[in-house]
Amino acid sequence: MTKLTWQNLDDIALSLYEKFPDMDPTHVRFTDLLKWITELDGFDDDPLKSNEAKLERVQMAWLEEYQDNR
Repeated sequence: MTKLTWQNLDDIALSLYEKFPDMDPTHVRFTDLLKWITELDGFDDDPLKSNEAKLERVQMAWLEEYQDNR
């Protein structure tokens, strides 16, 4: 499995969708999102390198996956 880092935001979003396929990402708080990202299998980066822009990008990519599969 490829390591997930803050450079792989689309891969993180896909992993979140695969782990939580029925979860609407728009209902996820950024605090929970950060926790879930850091708990993903393969996540290997510093959680402190996160920021609001990165979390928002992950959330929007996850939302796109969620909507495409509805």
